[in-house]
Amino acid sequence: MKKKDVTFTIGLAVLMGVIWCIGELVMGLWIAVVPKTHIFWFAFIVIVTLAVSIWHSMIEDKSDLEDPKRAKYERKTKKRRK
Repeated sequence: MKKKDVTFTIGLAVLMGVIWCIGELVMGLWIAVVPKTHIFWFAFIVIVTLAVSIWHSMIEDKSDLEDPKRAKYERKTKKRRK
């Protein structure tokens, strides 16, 4: 796993945790819901988190396929051509 993948996963987990907490506060303080709703809310957050994480892992990263030295050369020669 690369550093940017780990950063994305940690960021996603923190974001979903914050969304879950806000949802729990709203359901606890302002909206009267049945107790099972809290379980469904938690399950929904977990499913969405897993779906986004799997979707992100399936995206093909083009940076793995290209040579860094070749990319640097292309950037330099591209500037000269303009």
